[in-house]
Amino acid sequence: MNTLALRMFGLLALAAPAAALAAPAVDAAARGASQGKGLAVIGAGLALIGGGIGIGLVGKGAVESIARQPEASGKIQINMILAAALIEGATLFAVFAGFGAPA
Repeated sequence: MNTLALRMFGLLALAAPAAALAAPAVDAAARGASQGKGLAVIGAGLALIGGGIGIGLVGKGAVESIARQPEASGKIQINMILAAALIEGATLFAVFAGFGAPA
């Protein structure tokens, strides 16, 4: 009895990959679209991380510059805010472009 059960298990184990390959083509197209959306989410996450690092570096540089030249803090702050806004705009554009791209 054990030998019969083992043979049946072996037959099913060999037949499972063949059944998976015989899946309909519509399923493959759906998987491709799903994979494209997943890559868009990963790209959006990377864009957000890059933007966050960029704004952090701008803030770090501004604070260091203000520490070295306190009398120029007004000009440094204005330039820091402009640079941070440009970085944030580029980041949001990258996120929207990633989600708007066809899959």
